[in-house]
Amino acid sequence: MNARLDIEAVDGIGEILPGDDLGQVLAANLDDLRDGDVVVVTSKVVSKATGRVSGMDRARAIEAETAAVVARRGQTTIARTRHGFVLAAAGVDGSNVKVGSVVLLPQDPDGAARLLREDLLRRSGVNVGVVVTDTAGRAWRRGQTDIAVGCAGLAALRTLAGQVDRFGNPLAVTAPAVADEIAGAAELVSTKLAGRPVAVVRGLSQHVLDAREHGPGAAELLRPVAEDMFGLGSREAVEAAVAGNRPPAFATGELALAAVICLCCEACADLTGLTCEVSGHRLELKARDSSTHWRAAERVRILAWSHGWRAETGTRSESTVVVTFARAVP
Repeated sequence: MNARLDIEAVDGIGEILPGDDLGQVLAANLDDLRDGDVVVVTSKVVSKATGRVSGMDRARAIEAETAAVVARRGQTTIARTRHGFVLAAAGVDGSNVKVGSVVLLPQDPDGAARLLREDLLRRSGVNVGVVVTDTAGRAWRRGQTDIAVGCAGLAALRTLAGQVDRFGNPLAVTAPAVADEIAGAAELVSTKLAGRPVAVVRGLSQHVLDAREHGPGAAELLRPVAEDMFGLGSREAVEAAVAGNRPPAFATGELALAAVICLCCEACADLTGLTCEVSGHRLELKARDSSTHWRAAERVRILAWSHGWRAETGTRSESTVVVTFARAVP
């Protein structure tokens, strides 16, 4: 039996504005929906409809959306968002929006997908899957592809572990990221500059769940911080190893703050002329040479993040840097 996949980008959606009823817009433009279809919607139109457009300076917006910095090279910041996504610029986007504005990721992409799915079922009487997408780079490859940041009505991850291939080999860790594959396929027909933020994928009804079941959402695709072998970025991982030969996040897991602060002080012990003073959730790094306490602050930031904490630095005086700790992932 031949397998077939049909993907159609939807024309006529128009500009989405804050307060627009996105479910109504979709229902009005998707007049041939069938049970088992998957409706793919860009996160940008979800964000626009829910008022996630900001006139904030882009750098400030990135800072506001960042739970922790994973790596930084020049003007490029790779950050873990409060959702748990690791994205360039924390998902802040200045394209396809009026000059001077930026679009932030939806507050709850999985929740938005569920609401759109329920809305389409109520308005059109069809049981579809919904995928909310955003564009992301890949750590090991050039270029970008669309990924799922939200989904409803299908399992984002299909686990094949325990099954056997046609040669009799058992599969151990094979788990296709179905929602990401759908997102990437849909982008091929929607494209970035065509003004078509919605696509319908037909031929995947086997992946669409019963109308009463939304599934775990795209959150299922997020790798826990403690399992992320590359969560610090290449340069940061090397610096963390140099600072006392401490292993990175995937080998350590989270520690209580008091233990982390002790590790931070220990990791800076080789810096001549530096003193550390602890006060609650704060650590004061003092040195006559400002480069010394800033080197210490960078070590503290990396080491804290590797144990699940965020270290925010500020200057009290020319000789003192104050580090305040908070949970890295809410």
